[in-house]
Amino acid sequence: QMIVGLLAGKPIESKEPPRSAAANVFFWGRVLLSAAILGFALAVTLSALFAGNTTMWEGVPEAVSVILFFLLMSVVG
Repeated sequence: QMIVGLLAGKPIESKEPPRSAAANVFFWGRVLLSAAILGFALAVTLSALFAGNTTMWEGVPEAVSVILFFLLMSVVG
């Protein structure tokens, strides 16, 4: 939400008071931890797809399974 607001050039209006320094550190710590976990999960999934360690059908190449993965993730979310 913050990035979209910055890209749009409009400030984000909120009725909540600004976060304290401790709350700000906790917020950005959670953001970084979530990004690290997401990156690790993506790395493990892609390495398994490229190594063929999946239950994908026998005749499907690894590149097609990666494309299917991203296609399904974008549709299903």
